[in-house]
Amino acid sequence: MFDTRELGRRPGALKRVARSVPAPADLGIEVIGVAEGATVELDLRLESVMEGVLVTGTARAPLTGECVRCLEPLERELDADFQEMYSYPDADARSRLAATDDDAEEDEEDTLFLEDDMVDLEPVLRDAVVLSLPLQPVCQEDCLGLCSECGARLADDPDHHHESVDIRWAALQGLAGSPQDGEMDNAPRSNGDDSQEK
Repeated sequence: MFDTRELGRRPGALKRVARSVPAPADLGIEVIGVAEGATVELDLRLESVMEGVLVTGTARAPLTGECVRCLEPLERELDADFQEMYSYPDADARSRLAATDDDAEEDEEDTLFLEDDMVDLEPVLRDAVVLSLPLQPVCQEDCLGLCSECGARLADDPDHHHESVDIRWAALQGLAGSPQDGEMDNAPRSNGDDSQEK
């Protein structure tokens, strides 16, 4: 929570704030995110406007996760920019009179309000960080991933491979080294006669 009382309600008043805060829980997605309690550096600009306080800022935080190709742990730094308007509670009442009922309902769902002149940045910070995360984080752009057959990390052994057999022919692979019935039928007869000469 950030206090905006020093700004007052004079449009154009400006305050800059730099603060370190602990990261809330679940700030990320399955494969990458900011660990709970990790330090998030916030650089904020609070500006008083007619309807409320406009908050513009940047959040810097350490990311931890794993590569989606090879599952190796990875660490990154995240910079997430955000801007959000926090309305005065009484300003919303004035704007509702000027809007239609449908518009007012939609706006009310999307509007954030100052609570006792305090700004709650957690929902805005959560949205900004999660939207800035890579959906498919990789340890390096050319990561080869894991072998689909044995799970070996391909970056450790680039020449790693398995003999591939078409599964439709796999049952016949055991017969490849043994004599086939057809081969016996086509073998020349001991007396040298050809089977068609009779």
